[in-house]
Formats: sequence, structure tokens, C-alpha cells
Amino acid sequence: MGAPIRPERGAYFLYGFHAVQAALRNDTRRIGRFWATRQATDRLADLLAARDISPRAADRATLDQLLGEGTVHQGVILEVWPLDEPSLERIIAACGPVARLVLLDQITDPHNVGAILRTAAVFGAEAVCLQARNAPPETASLAKTASGALERVPLVRIGNLSQAIGTLQEAGFWVVGLDGTARDTVRDLPGEGRLALILGAEGEGLRRLTRERCDMLVRIPMAPDAAKAAIDSLNVSNAAAIALYAALPAGSPLD
Repeated sequence: MGAPIRPERGAYFLYGFHAVQAALRNDTRRIGRFWATRQATDRLADLLAARDISPRAADRATLDQLLGEGTVHQGVILEVWPLDEPSLERIIAACGPVARLVLLDQITDPHNVGAILRTAAVFGAEAVCLQARNAPPETASLAKTASGALERVPLVRIGNLSQAIGTLQEAGFWVVGLDGTARDTVRDLPGEGRLALILGAEGEGLRRLTRERCDMLVRIPMAPDAAKAAIDSLNVSNAAAIALYAALPAGSPLD
């Protein structure tokens, strides 16, 4: 391939079939160059035609050179620019009387953020909010882990989590934090109205000020012998899935 090919300024190389497919379906996603194997090109033919994209034919060895040996690209690499991120106020304005939001407190692993986005898409959450500082930017690894959900569930950057909690409460959201020491469990989550779930980093959990600002704290029940086996917590993305399922609105088709 000659000299290494790098993304244009501000862009990155998105890879993974589902992530690339979802990006091509997203009219708001700015895209650039596209490399694909013949098989992948055939599978994406309709989307490529709709967006008037002519892929650059490449074999798997060429794609490996672009991303590095061992990257699971699944035969596709798409140059993209990060999505525009809406404000919290814009998300609130778009929410109806029944809504679910996810807030992340100091979660820095892009794979966890991506997995939580995927979970949020499955359970119909309106957005995932994370802090502007100490949180991962939009990257290829985050997008691939999200498996297309990044194109469907907005990521919202908030400057101050405590202030964001207050803004949500003023907008009629019941703000609930997940805390392993809480008396109530996720079974006690309200099934109606506006609900914002806050998850903290694994190990550290929610910060003190975050816990104090919550309207309610809940925990995920565990088997009595889990602690004996040194299993006293869940991966944060698994916890998000359980909590969002428990928080499904009354009468939801998923319930």
C-alpha cells in the first residue's frame, strides 16, 4: 500500500460490519473514504448506492495494514467524523412524559460506554450522558462495541454532573443511582414518568456528591454466596442492562 494511510484531520477509521452499516444508514453522519472486501461490498450494495459511495476494493491483508494486525474489522473500514452531540436541554425537550435516560459517573473505559449505548438502544433509553472530562471521546473501539447503537442513541456531554442532576429534577425526572449498599432494589424502580439512572465506575461506584443528589438509591440483588466467591459486583454494562430492564415503563411492549 506504500505510505501508511491515515484519517483526515478530526476523523477516524470506523470498522466492524454492524457499526459501519449503521453509520451508512445515518444521514447525519459525515463520511469519507471506504474500504471493503468484495463480500462486504455485496452485502452493503443498497446502502452504498443510496449514499453514492464507491468503495475501494481491498482484501483482508490490506485492511489489516490499515488498522493493525489482529483488529476485527470484518471486511470494512469507513472514514467518519464524530457525530454532533446534543445538549442535555435539547434531549430533555425531546422527551415525552415517560422517558429513560442513563448518566455515567466517571466511567472511562470506551468499551463499557459502547456496551451501555448498545443496552440503551435495546431498552429504548433516549440518551446516554457522560461527563465532558474524564470520559472517553467517540472512537472506533467505542463505536464497534456499541455495534451500531452510537448512530441511534445520542451521547450527551455534561460539564457538571451535580448541576445536570438538578436540571433533570427540575424537568420532572426521578433521579436514581445504582449503589451496592442501598436498601431498595431495582425491583422498586418506578414504572411510570421520567427516570434517569446513574451508574458509577466499577469498584468506586458513585461519588459521594452524586449519591447525595439522587432522589433514590437502588441495588441489584445478588445471590447470598456471591460475596463468598469474591463476586461482589457486576460489570457496569451488565448492571445497566439489568437496571434498564427493571425500569421498563408500565405497559412497555418489552415488559
